[in-house]
This record gives sequence, structure tokens and C-alpha cells, in this order.
Amino acid sequence: MKLLHQLNDHEIPLCLLFNRVNHLKPISLFFAAVSRLGNGVFWYVLMLMLPLLYGWDALPVSLHMGLVGLAGVLVYKWLKTSTERVRPYSHNDDIFQNVAALDQFSFPSGHTLHAVSFSWVLLHYYPEWGVLVVPFAALVALSRVILGLHYPSDVLIGAFLGAGLAQGSICLLSCLF
Repeated sequence: MKLLHQLNDHEIPLCLLFNRVNHLKPISLFFAAVSRLGNGVFWYVLMLMLPLLYGWDALPVSLHMGLVGLAGVLVYKWLKTSTERVRPYSHNDDIFQNVAALDQFSFPSGHTLHAVSFSWVLLHYYPEWGVLVVPFAALVALSRVILGLHYPSDVLIGAFLGAGLAQGSICLLSCLF
């Protein structure tokens, strides 16, 4: 626990740097909207739209994204309750938090994990979506630090976990089929 507290202290200056732009109302509203969409709205609508856009051949892609998302929830919830890392705004009173957190702990960023995993799976099948989902996933990850909800390491580990889950599922499916 002491090591985690030291890591928090080490990352707070970077959190404060990113969080400074959260004091600007238009930027704060923009990143709050990105974060809200990244909470699932964008991805679930996209999963529902794929079969409408590409026909029934896209249904397995939507299911693949959904299963990776479910695996992601299991992984990040286990890690959050195992590490119990406090959020930056709880660790330092100078962090401005104007968006409610979905849960108590910060490690890892579930938003980032899902943004990366959903993007990775989608791009495996439909690379043309990269122009939309890659910038959106990056904005989701950035929003988590700007809004004071996550440390940079939460976001980085979330991204690595998301990429690993997605690529692992792609490899598994290619072995099975």
C-alpha cells in the first residue's frame, strides 16, 4: 500500500498539469461528453449499427466486440478491487473533479481498456474505421486524466490490457476457426 501511495505522489504533478485545462468550461464540457460517450454509449451503438451497415456478416464482429468487452469488465473490476488505488481527486485536493466516477477506485482505467479493445477488434475486421475510432479512443484516454479521474499509469495499463485482450481474442479465434 505504501508503494501505491508513493506512485500516486509521483504521478500527481502530471495529473495536475493535465487537470488544469479542466477548469476551462468549454474544454471541461467537451471532455465530459467524450468520457460519457466512452462509457459505452458510442461503442454499443456502433456494435448495433455494424450489422445494419455491413449486413449479417458483421454480426460476429459485434459479438466479438461484446465478448471482449465482457472480459474487460471482469479484468478491470478484479484489478480495481485488488489494488484499491484511490482516484487522483481523492489523493490531492487540488485536482478539480466535475464528473462523477463510476466506481471508487482508479486502477486501471476501464474506459481506456474498452476504448482500445473495441477499437482493436473493430479495426481487425474493418480497418477503414480507424479514422474515427483511433482519435476517439485517444480522446477517451486523455479525458480520464484531464477530468481528474485517473492517473496516467491507470490509462497506460488500461490501454495495454485492452490491446492484450483484443489481440488475444483475435489469436484465439484464428486458432479455433
